[in-house]
Amino acid sequence: MRTTVTLEKDVERILRDAMHRSRKSFKQTLNAAVRAGLGGKSVTAGATQFIIKARPLGLRSGIDPASFNKLADDLEIDAFLDKNRRVKKSR
Repeated sequence: MRTTVTLEKDVERILRDAMHRSRKSFKQTLNAAVRAGLGGKSVTAGATQFIIKARPLGLRSGIDPASFNKLADDLEIDAFLDKNRRVKKSR
C-alpha cells in the first residue's frame, strides 16, 4: 500500500539514524519500526546477541582504573608544555 506520512523532526532523525546503523532503505527501516512498535515481527529477529565477557584487569593494588583518563590528560599536558618550551627556545 502506498501512502503519505508526515513525520515530526525528532522521529525523522531517529529513523535516519536507524537507517544509517542498519544500512537499509527508508522504506525497510520504517516498516521494521512500525512492525516493532505495533507488536509484530521484531526488528532484531534472527540477530545474535552481543555478549561482553568481563575479566579482571590484573592491576596492582592501589591503582585506580577510573583515574586512567586523568593520567592520559596529565601526559598530554606535559607533552604540550614540552613542545612549547622547545619552540620558544628555538626562536
